[in-house]
Amino acid sequence: MIISRTPFRVSFFGGGTDYPDWFNNNKGAVVATTINKYCYITCRYLPPFFEHKSRIIYSKMEHVTNINEIDHPAVREVLRYLKINTGVEIHHDGDLPARTGLGSSSSFTVGLLNSLYALLGKMASKEQMAKEAIYIEQNMCKENVGCQDQMLVAHGGLNYIEFGGEDHLKINRITIPQKVNEELQGNLMLYFTGFSRNASDIAKHQIRNIPKRKKELFQMYQMAKEAVKLLNSGKVLPFGRLLDESWKIKKTLSDKITTGFIDDIYKEAKKSGALGGKLLGAGGGGFILLYVPREKQAIVKKRLKKLLLVPFSFENSGSQIIFYHPNEGEVKPKIYGK
Repeated sequence: MIISRTPFRVSFFGGGTDYPDWFNNNKGAVVATTINKYCYITCRYLPPFFEHKSRIIYSKMEHVTNINEIDHPAVREVLRYLKINTGVEIHHDGDLPARTGLGSSSSFTVGLLNSLYALLGKMASKEQMAKEAIYIEQNMCKENVGCQDQMLVAHGGLNYIEFGGEDHLKINRITIPQKVNEELQGNLMLYFTGFSRNASDIAKHQIRNIPKRKKELFQMYQMAKEAVKLLNSGKVLPFGRLLDESWKIKKTLSDKITTGFIDDIYKEAKKSGALGGKLLGAGGGGFILLYVPREKQAIVKKRLKKLLLVPFSFENSGSQIIFYHPNEGEVKPKIYGK
């Protein structure tokens, strides 16, 4: 039995510059952090006492006799990638709902790779898991995803990630004094808007608009660099105001990123004392992050009382194996095709 724990992420700046359609010809950068909300993947070899060879449990339950029968794209393609042809049981649990802008799909892929490598008796590096997850999601699952989520959730922590050129997929840990770190965390509020959209569909539209939005994407890249400078200088309030500027630009990348409902939430938060914020992920719904000085948070809570406020803190560990028990002595599982 193997259990992996992989964090979700909150992205601050640079989202959209991590797509290959952008960074193949331009530099990109993202400032983001992982948080103490997690995706858990439990896996084991499935004993051969059932008609099915594998069982996959997530929001639905799949019983299959062949890898090709698996509906879940990440599970199917990770098993193919690792050439696992024996029967397995895979179980997913998440602290927060999927498709809500927190990088949950990449957390799942990275966590699954981590678990299955452990099941095979191998230890993959964080860099390896991140890059393999990118390959699987982009090339095997054919998803419209960037490259920030996989790097973040594999490594963990508050990071500045560079894309494109010689420094492609270079992760830089942002090291700031504990006091600054605590002030930054304390001024952030995470709200669930109550619904979610298919991020891949929204990202597809955003990617299609890249040739028309080069100026805006370059500005977002520059803001990521500026955000690091602000944190290194201990200037957290300007960091919050920069979030507001970035959100205004992000909304122009696609008309599917925001909605009237989201805009109303943001306007109400700004009127109540928020300095800035953004909808997380590709857009359309899910979680909204607000930067609110502590003395203004009571007002924001009152004005947004119909929404669910989710407390969180930063985490630094990334994807980990939290339970490992070899399958010695267990009944040998079935092999596909036999």
